[in-house]
Amino acid sequence: MILPLDLILLLFVFICAIAAITVRDLLSAVVILGAYSFFMCLLWTQMAAVDVAFTEASVSAGIGTVLMIGAVSKTKRRSKD
Repeated sequence: MILPLDLILLLFVFICAIAAITVRDLLSAVVILGAYSFFMCLLWTQMAAVDVAFTEASVSAGIGTVLMIGAVSKTKRRSKD
């Protein structure tokens, strides 16, 4: 394991997690969660858990992001916030 790479990936995961819960736009939150899943996939790969990384990439970062974008596109905005 490469310690500086692990720390950088962990920092990106932490930043994405904080940004996803603080952003007010739903579409932005979905995109940030997709990035979060991608960085988690990289962390799983770095830890030599390739099967878990593949599942994270295909289900969460791939299909999950597309489904959440579809759900957000069906919602309507109620306020100008």
